[in-house]
Amino acid sequence: MPYDPAVPRSPLRVMSYNVRYFGHGLRGLASTRAAQRRIATRLAVLEPLADVVCLQEIETISLRSRVAFRGRRGETQLEAFMHELEAAFAGDARTSPYESFYFRAHVNQLRGVPIYTTGLAILVHRDRLAVDHHNVESPEHITHHHVERWKDRKQTRICAHMRVRTPAGPLHVFNTHLSLPTPFAREFWAERLRMGWGPNQVHEARTLAAFVQRHARGEPFVVCGDFNSAPGSPVFRHLTEEAGFTCAERVCGLCTGLDPRGFPTAGFMRLRMHLDHVFFGNGVHWVDLDGTARFGDRRSPFAGLSDHVPLIGRLRL
Repeated sequence: MPYDPAVPRSPLRVMSYNVRYFGHGLRGLASTRAAQRRIATRLAVLEPLADVVCLQEIETISLRSRVAFRGRRGETQLEAFMHELEAAFAGDARTSPYESFYFRAHVNQLRGVPIYTTGLAILVHRDRLAVDHHNVESPEHITHHHVERWKDRKQTRICAHMRVRTPAGPLHVFNTHLSLPTPFAREFWAERLRMGWGPNQVHEARTLAAFVQRHARGEPFVVCGDFNSAPGSPVFRHLTEEAGFTCAERVCGLCTGLDPRGFPTAGFMRLRMHLDHVFFGNGVHWVDLDGTARFGDRRSPFAGLSDHVPLIGRLRL
């Protein structure tokens, strides 16, 4: 079924998810086909289906993504995941409606062999949306290098951008993954909370906000991602106060002051943190976050599939 602008203007469903390169089953050591299959199965049975899916920590092809995974020769991780997604839909005698776009970020290699790679992905429901343009070939670099001589060793952070047409008008979709706070700054050791207090993170937030404003140009937008920043942190305050973004979790009552554990979206051992966010602006009305569960809630269909949980919600233009 091709995109039809006459489709009723029902709310658009958006999902943002750090999938940890499908390696959570092996504690991050390597990607597994089982992890891809489980996440694909959960995505395929969402009701209603997501119209836009923003994924963080997606590999290209590397040693880490292949050592415990046997896929087709030359197949990227996103291509392998899309095959699992198609199979999940086929199991219910349906055809997958998703088109995928991969945004390369970083390659760490040894003697020409990629050890691990990082990137972002956006999946678009092609029956509901039409893609006008995107920056797959040149995603925006937002990395701030605190130590210049280690510039080549630091993971590159990017922002993926896509403009889609909906039955209600255009929507800009941004997907990103900010750096961790640098341990080389005094603030890292002086601040108890830390996540979102790194000066490198604030620099990246400023670059990100400027990029969003420059490309949205007053049109509706949504910004998804793993911000490695808690509510109330300088990064969060810059995006919501100075840049003027609105936070979906705050609108829906999931942000509880400065407590990063109030509604955790990520976890490590016993540590719980609210690091993932969805921001929006320019005429977007956020409807709900139905389908979103706190990290550690075993009732969630996505429980145990990553060290993050997906943020799932609906918006209207």
